[in-house]
This record gives sequence, structure tokens and C-alpha cells, in this order.
Amino acid sequence: MTKLTRDDLWSLEDYAEKRAEFRTGVLEHKKNRLLQLNEHARLLFEDVLTLKYQIQEMLRIEKVFEAAGIQDELDAYNPLIPDGDNWKATFMIEYVDVDERKLRLQELKNVEDLIWMQVEGHDKVYAIADEDMERANDIKTSSVHFVRFQLNTEMKTAAKAGATIFAGCDLEGFKIGPMQIPDNVAEALRQDLS
Repeated sequence: MTKLTRDDLWSLEDYAEKRAEFRTGVLEHKKNRLLQLNEHARLLFEDVLTLKYQIQEMLRIEKVFEAAGIQDELDAYNPLIPDGDNWKATFMIEYVDVDERKLRLQELKNVEDLIWMQVEGHDKVYAIADEDMERANDIKTSSVHFVRFQLNTEMKTAAKAGATIFAGCDLEGFKIGPMQIPDNVAEALRQDLS
């Protein structure tokens, strides 16, 4: 997959003019990349467009216009773009109530390592979490993790050929699945494979 460069981004002024329309398009695009695992957990499968939006928003919020600052954002987000033989996602744990969230994040320690994807006829592929930085500690997990699902050649070939894709979680007390990925999300994931 292509990585983003400065040439792919708009200046702050240009982005201000294009933002509303671009945001609408990205939100529509994300509908095909969002997988609700259960009431409190979801995966947003990242790609060039979702990450371009994230970078543009960060530059806008932080008012970054210098080359070094722009490159820092590119360096932070480019590793989250799928490489053609994997799926990369933001894994989010969501509890509205703050006290409940604190308790659940303690109970869900290591959940990020037990989220999995599976191509029909093949073994589960467990997430490789937080390669950029550690987000959990000895007491609790974080509410946001960046995860990678690395596929072997056979899995990739089967997925591209239309094999059913499943997801789930094997954490005791938080088991999910196997759940079949909706067709629209599965098709988006197939597009991520080269």
C-alpha cells in the first residue's frame, strides 16, 4: 500500500475550504470499515483515506504548518496503513460511565492481544498490538489500541477470493464470536490486500 507524503496533504488554508465535504466523504467511507464487536468494543480498519483525514485533523487542531511538524505526523500515522498482507485497525473499548470504564479497563487487561480475525478454513490471526508504543500497564489496558492482523499467503489468497472472514475475542469474561464480518466490511478488507 502507498504511504502518505506531504504532497498528499492540503495546506491548512486549503483544508479549511475542503474540510466539510472531505469529512462527509470520510465518514461515509468509514461505515464500510467499522466493525462493532459488541456493545463496548469496535474495530476501525484503517487505510490511506482514514489516516489522511486523521493527519489533516491533527495538523488543523495543532495548527502545524512547518515541514518538520508535518513529517512528524506522517511518521506517526503512516505505519497504520495496511501493507497489502495485513489488516490494521484502531481497537476501541467504550464505556460512557467513567467509573465503569476504569473498572472494565482493569478487568480487560490484555484484551488487545486476544482480539482475532480468521479467514474461513484457516487459523485465527491474533492481533499484534501497539507496535508504536505500550498503551497498557500492570494494572489496566488502554481504551484505544492500534492493532495489526498479519496474514500468510494462503489466508490472503483465500480472503481475496471471497472466503468468509470472521472476528472475535478469546479473553475470558469478554468472549466474542466467531462473528461473520458483514459483507461491506469484508469487501473493504479485501481491497486492503495486494
